[in-house]
Amino acid sequence: MIRKSINGLRYWLRQPCQFRAGKIARHCPICDYQGLFYAVGSPPRYDARCPHCRSRERHRLIHLYFEKEGVDPRRAGAFLHIAPEKHFSRMMKGCENYHSADLTPGRARHQADIQNLPFPDDHFDWAMANHVLEHVPDDKKALLEMFRVLKPGGRALLTVPQNWSRESTYENDAITSPALAFAHYGDPLHVRFYGRDFADRLRAAGFEVLCWRLSPEEEVTYGLYREDVLYVCTKTCPGRE
Repeated sequence: MIRKSINGLRYWLRQPCQFRAGKIARHCPICDYQGLFYAVGSPPRYDARCPHCRSRERHRLIHLYFEKEGVDPRRAGAFLHIAPEKHFSRMMKGCENYHSADLTPGRARHQADIQNLPFPDDHFDWAMANHVLEHVPDDKKALLEMFRVLKPGGRALLTVPQNWSRESTYENDAITSPALAFAHYGDPLHVRFYGRDFADRLRAAGFEVLCWRLSPEEEVTYGLYREDVLYVCTKTCPGRE
């Protein structure tokens, strides 16, 4: 109770506007916390972060995918996780089939560039990259690499920030500074802002694409972001119609 009160005060001091409309309790499926969620991000997204495990909306969405689809990632075969989130890495700790990879040395089991993965063809049953592709200079090459290292029938779980008001992804080679990137893409480290054509980009890499999300009521219960979609991308099997 004391910890909850301290967390609430800390988040109120950081972003008092999030309390003006009133708050309702949310449920974190990762740590089973039930209570108030708080703002995160810039600009802030209200009711986005679980104060107990610090998960964000996309983390809970993917956890719910595994839960509702009856998949235990620890027993689901060889698993590649690009730019690993801490809570998922902790859950997979000790699992030999779990291969985390990051461009920065020391952040993961493997140092690797998603545009040139150091793994053989048809190697992984699962791959996952959350809010990664918007940082990658050549996202088409990255998608082809993920397709290559997956086994036939393997699945990639992908999330990206999207501007649903635009049909096409926005990229501009003239944007060369963090200030311009923030103004155009909403983040100083992004190199594009995906539009509604993101699924088409996945299909162009060879994937079958399923847009997976929950009902509006469940989005409220679990504090999910209304704009988020989990793209479940399956590597088509040879000879499959």
